[in-house]
Amino acid sequence: MSPQEKLESLGLELPPAPKPAGVYKPVVVVGNLAYVSGHGPLQPNKTLMTGRLGLNLDVEVGYEAAKLAGLGILMSVQNHFGSINKIKRVIKLLGLVQCVDGFPDSPAVINGCSELLRDVFGEENGIGARSAIGTNSLPAGMAVEVEAIFELND
Repeated sequence: MSPQEKLESLGLELPPAPKPAGVYKPVVVVGNLAYVSGHGPLQPNKTLMTGRLGLNLDVEVGYEAAKLAGLGILMSVQNHFGSINKIKRVIKLLGLVQCVDGFPDSPAVINGCSELLRDVFGEENGIGARSAIGTNSLPAGMAVEVEAIFELND
C-alpha cells in the first residue's frame, strides 16, 4: 500500500496548506533530501491549537497537536511534490513543545507526529532520528512546532 493509500485507509485528511508566516519556504530540496520547515498544529477550522503543556494542556491534547503538525507537514509535501508518495523515509524530526519549566513529557507529546508518520510510512521508513524539546515560547502561542527531513524516492 502506498503512503497516500495508507493515509486514506487510516481515515486521515490533510488540512489546508499553511501559508508561511515569515520569510521562508515550506519545503526545500537538496539532492535527495526534503527539508520541511516547522509546522504548528493547524486545526480543521484553520486556527492553531494554542496553549502550554503542563499549564492548560495535558499530554493527550499535546499529542493531538503534534499529530496535527504532522498532517500539516504531509500537506506541505503534497503541495510541493503533488503526492506524499515522493517520500521514501523519515530521516529526522525536531519537535518543540511549549510548556512549563520542568515539563518532562515532551517526547510523549511529539509521539503524536512520530506515530502518525510511522503509521503512514511503516516501521522501517516512518521512524527516523528525533529530538523533542520543551520551550517557554512558540510563535502565535502554538502548543507545538515540528519540522522534518525526509529522504526522497528517485
